[in-house]
Amino acid sequence: MKIALLSRNRELYSTRRLVEAAEQRGHEVVTLDVLRCYMNITSSKPEIHIDGKAVGGFDAVIPRIGASVTFYGTAVLRQFEMTGVYPLNESVAISRSRDKLRASQLLARKGVGLPVTGFAHKPDDIRDLIKMVGGAPLVIKLLSGTQGIGVVLAETQKAAESVIESFLGLKVSVLVQEFIKEAGGADIRCFVVGEKVVAAMIRQGKEGEFRSNIHRGGTASLVSITREERATALRAANTMGLNVCGVDILRSSRGPLVMEVNSSPGLEGIESATGKDIAGIIIQFLEKNAKPGKTSTKGGR
Repeated sequence: MKIALLSRNRELYSTRRLVEAAEQRGHEVVTLDVLRCYMNITSSKPEIHIDGKAVGGFDAVIPRIGASVTFYGTAVLRQFEMTGVYPLNESVAISRSRDKLRASQLLARKGVGLPVTGFAHKPDDIRDLIKMVGGAPLVIKLLSGTQGIGVVLAETQKAAESVIESFLGLKVSVLVQEFIKEAGGADIRCFVVGEKVVAAMIRQGKEGEFRSNIHRGGTASLVSITREERATALRAANTMGLNVCGVDILRSSRGPLVMEVNSSPGLEGIESATGKDIAGIIIQFLEKNAKPGKTSTKGGR
């Protein structure tokens, strides 16, 4: 196969591992900076260009699109879909998962366990909003935050009111979410490929830190997950329409709760913690599924 890998940095661990795994299995990989791609949108012969030349002839495309370039990145991916190239994750699925509010509503509609989450527009509604999610302590999340950035733990009613009021006053959209104390600053990353959870790790935040992100000093180790946690991860991935994703789960007194579904999960932490060749598993998935025009979106939704 000839595979396009959309990544802004060839030196990132995940990018290097995917290239390495594909080439070991005899495939050709071309890494493209998604922001340097440009396109002609036409019904007759849609094309993608980079550095003055058309790029094409690909059998599959692997999108590694950062959150900060979601809008343009998914536009480029839709263009690949329009030309019949098989996407590892479809553009519409990535857009769904990146919109935290939309993702929460879709998961809730499908009955997937979630922390109670509130959303409001007016500062006048703050007290009732806090009451709706169970009161302080609670977590306040920027809709655009990633890797634990833009996530605040408000430990008292007064602190929660102050932080939410400040964000809304700045016209910044936030989600207000119940704090799952029994999780103990840890979450479980379930790595889904196709219809399987192929690996799982538990991430523990450093002492005094409620966020478990490895980028924020958290540690990761191998974990055995329950049947319910496995089923929850697969339902979450299926709801988003993602073939490959990281589903972050909190262990609570009422069962597994999905915190986030990540459409471009990093490979370094999960491969180090589990010793599994996740990049190779992803390439094997492409080998079995990549066929011309095999996308439900075709750039149309």
